[in-house]
Amino acid sequence: MAQIGFYFDMTRCVNCKTCQMACKDKNNLDVGVNLRHAESFETGSFPIPQTFCYSFSCNHCATPACLASCTTGAIYKAEDDGTVIIDQELCIGCQACVSACPYSIPQLNTNTGQINKCDGCYFLRKNGEEPACASSCCARALHFGDLEELKSKQGAGKTLVNDFPALGAGPATGPSILINMKEAGKTANFEPSLF
Repeated sequence: MAQIGFYFDMTRCVNCKTCQMACKDKNNLDVGVNLRHAESFETGSFPIPQTFCYSFSCNHCATPACLASCTTGAIYKAEDDGTVIIDQELCIGCQACVSACPYSIPQLNTNTGQINKCDGCYFLRKNGEEPACASSCCARALHFGDLEELKSKQGAGKTLVNDFPALGAGPATGPSILINMKEAGKTANFEPSLF
């Protein structure tokens, strides 16, 4: 099976939040609900402060903790490309997946009583389109596709990682993300930015 995922170039992202807004618009999400988050972080200290930005959503993991914890079988991996999807007809909103995800991605939609998370715009992609977040990125920092193709195309000559301190849990679940790191992002001493 092929495995889809995201490529994120931390050296290009300016935290404009266009990816977050495009996702919110495409999914018609309420205030306070986001399936993609764009954040800035600060590290270092005077006189050499540093910043880095990170845009994140579901990592469509190779071994998803959310899928393993789902009590109704509502969460599954698409056989054609490895997308982790929630079948809303089977979801009962028990929040087992919310507790299990080491990246804190699934979230309860209080209006529907069901769980929401990024599905990589699965149904848009079936119509030949790109995920809303990747197609909207004005800095061209976010790309989506087959991981091996992304690695050879976007990551040529770059050292790519799928784990760094701000991501959280580490690669135990096999997150399907390739990150071109900025030096500032490698430190474990960071704080969320006010900007």
